[in-house]
Amino acid sequence: MKKRLHKWRLIALLGIVGLVLSGCGEPFLSALKPAGDVAQSQYDLLILSTLIMVLVIIVVIILFVVVLLRFRRKEGDETIPKQIEGSHKLEIIWTVIPILLLIVLAVPTVVTTFDLADTKAMDKKDKDGKTKDALVVNVRANLYWWEFEYPDLGVVTSQDLVVPTDRKVYFNLTASDVKHSFWVPSVGGKMDTNTEGVNQFFLEFDGEKAEDSNNVFYGKCAELCGPSHALMDFKVITKSKSDFEAWTKDMKASKEPVVEGDLAKQGEDVFNQSCIGCHAVTPNDSRPEAARQAPNLATFGEREKVAGVLDHTEENVKKWIKDPEKYKPGNTMTGTYGELSDSDINALAAYLLELKVEDK
Repeated sequence: MKKRLHKWRLIALLGIVGLVLSGCGEPFLSALKPAGDVAQSQYDLLILSTLIMVLVIIVVIILFVVVLLRFRRKEGDETIPKQIEGSHKLEIIWTVIPILLLIVLAVPTVVTTFDLADTKAMDKKDKDGKTKDALVVNVRANLYWWEFEYPDLGVVTSQDLVVPTDRKVYFNLTASDVKHSFWVPSVGGKMDTNTEGVNQFFLEFDGEKAEDSNNVFYGKCAELCGPSHALMDFKVITKSKSDFEAWTKDMKASKEPVVEGDLAKQGEDVFNQSCIGCHAVTPNDSRPEAARQAPNLATFGEREKVAGVLDHTEENVKKWIKDPEKYKPGNTMTGTYGELSDSDINALAAYLLELKVEDK
């Protein structure tokens, strides 16, 4: 008896903990705190389906309790209850009700699915071949980093996706190596990035909700892609229309970085000998996609994370350069640049922290 009571107490405790934790979530990372029209539409469908399921459960429980109390066999009663086998009325009722519930769920689901799949705006080009009325971002997933190319703006970034608020942003999704999945939980559902073929969809970032999250959202890879899958994150930075235009202007006008200080200049020499073959240091990188083998470092000095996993400090930059495999197992940087001395690593870290566009 005591064991059974202990078991039920444990189940009740786990239920309470689950209920409490279901209310947790940050506005920059929670799918239950929608921050755009796409996320809101998907959230509404989630609520609708949940309400239908809860309604069915409640009705079944009520019927079960009524039958249990009203028709339970009384002591000494040996009569056979009235049989309802073959009742056309009941058969129609319990056939029609599920069909109606499915229709209630299916109609808005189908309508929303077609609305969210409408990317025709990406096909409207001007005489120069640029998209006329839509902002398009080419997303390329790699082991284990993200590249964001703005083809109509001539800008390439890595790890940090910069977008305007209150405007649809259209995405072309691909992968360089294995299947990944692009997901910004607060702003919309996930979509796979494949090595063959391009998936397209759009998101919209609500300006007011963006302010609530300090104009930063976090994205994830939602497809198991290797040992560092859980570390394949990216950051979404939202800007107002005018701020986004200013950011675009700065990125397009950016030139080869000019660093100050002997240590940083020494680091530039190390970079040009060991790293330049894979990494670019200007956001207006014109190299073809196949030549962009590693993250663009033009804004490295402005980032908040090193490789998306370490706090952005000089010491952590040195740790990452010295042993990237320790922090992101299976990454494609490990073993590609040979052995660097401690003095080379110190100089290279000083150089990388000088790479800025907006904070110059």
